[in-house]
Amino acid sequence: MEQYEKLYLYKRIVQSKLFIDNNFAENIDLDNIADQACFSKSHFIRLFKSIYGKSPHNYMVSVRIKKAKKLLAEGVSVLDVCQRVGFDSPTSFTATFKKLAGKTPSEYGSQAAEKKRAIVVNPLSAVPNCFAQTHGWIK
Repeated sequence: MEQYEKLYLYKRIVQSKLFIDNNFAENIDLDNIADQACFSKSHFIRLFKSIYGKSPHNYMVSVRIKKAKKLLAEGVSVLDVCQRVGFDSPTSFTATFKKLAGKTPSEYGSQAAEKKRAIVVNPLSAVPNCFAQTHGWIK
């Protein structure tokens, strides 16, 4: 019986995580997320953190930053990325991005573009050396 209860609780927390994954760009808050799991906010936060190692808010921010990195690497403008991933202002986006990624969104985008250019010039630089040697591409 206890195992069933744990699985049931876990399933409800996973539902809330999936809700964050699918709606991170929307204006969702803790109430919306906790409602997905049908828990009180404080109980939900404790359970979520025990399973995922971070609060629901911190998890949502990390999902937003991960998506932002992907968009910046594709060449999307910082302002566009900010809006697409659900931040209210470019200033808060830039501060949060820099705190988590260690560089500003502009720096990240520039470095990603430079990396793409370097790969176009020398495609073999993107292939792990051991793989290239195994296939006789380098000696």
